[in-house]
Amino acid sequence: MTPPLTTTLTAPEVQVVAQPEPKRAVVNAVLRCLLYFDIFHHPLDAKEIQECLSVPCDTGALEETLSYLLEQGMIHHTDGYFRINQDASINYRRKSGMKRSTASLQTAMRYSRLIAAFPFVRGISLSGSLSKGYMDEQSDIDYFIITAPGRLWLCRTLLVIFKKIFLLNSKKNFCINYFVSEDALSVPDHNAFTATEIAFVIPTYNYTLYRKFLHANDWYRHHYPNFPQRDQRYIVQERSPRIKRSVEFLLSGQPGTWLDRWCFVKTLGFWKRKFRHFDPGTFDRRLRSRRNVSKHNPLGYQDRVLRLLDERLRSFEQRFELAPFSL
Repeated sequence: MTPPLTTTLTAPEVQVVAQPEPKRAVVNAVLRCLLYFDIFHHPLDAKEIQECLSVPCDTGALEETLSYLLEQGMIHHTDGYFRINQDASINYRRKSGMKRSTASLQTAMRYSRLIAAFPFVRGISLSGSLSKGYMDEQSDIDYFIITAPGRLWLCRTLLVIFKKIFLLNSKKNFCINYFVSEDALSVPDHNAFTATEIAFVIPTYNYTLYRKFLHANDWYRHHYPNFPQRDQRYIVQERSPRIKRSVEFLLSGQPGTWLDRWCFVKTLGFWKRKFRHFDPGTFDRRLRSRRNVSKHNPLGYQDRVLRLLDERLRSFEQRFELAPFSL
């Protein structure tokens, strides 16, 4: 056994060595990640944080950074989850939401199989809260749908008619608010919100097209360089492909082109009248309407999330006297 050290040091000779601070880029990335998901009261475990960081980071560096931030009182940790919010009850909310999402995924697969049977549907992915592994009583199941070129609005109208008649216009399990066609896979909104939605989408129909969509929007890797692509576990097969092909053949010529344009003009006209209080920029962000794109989000969820993110970042900077985060 090593004998105890008996040498007495005078006060001036005592040196206290502070714990070295982790790389600032990793610290900022972890804080920014947790601040983003704090908007949704959504704590993350260490693996999720590592996947969501905007910089490369190995497990050792992440553990060092999390320990440092805990020591500084900037983040909190309970039951395996890290968070900005001091309220540990959001951990229970997260766990409860995960259980609900498991059941909702099965529902989403059934509806994806149904949607895939509609004419001109080429690809389906799940977005929104379900793609983050969370559902509560107020959550809808959101679908991101890719259509054949030149038939987006006809396809969308058929799905909307089905929802209104057979689902009594309920969007609970059938929220179809974003469509793009195969020739317009690139999403123009390059920001943290859109990057998150792209990274997290769960493909349920046509995995090859899902990968093409990610490739067309590879800018999202700037925000999520560590996030893994989804696998094929939730991919479904379409029902009655012969019937679908037959209907598409009947609508492949000029009648189908005319119907698609008619659906586009009628829908866009209705939205412009209903949301005439929107300025052109707001209308385009919330109800982007082109022959190859249909985005319907009149409540401006993207705008709200980005505003809240900016507010949280600036507030956190002031509270802990940090250098500005970059958006």
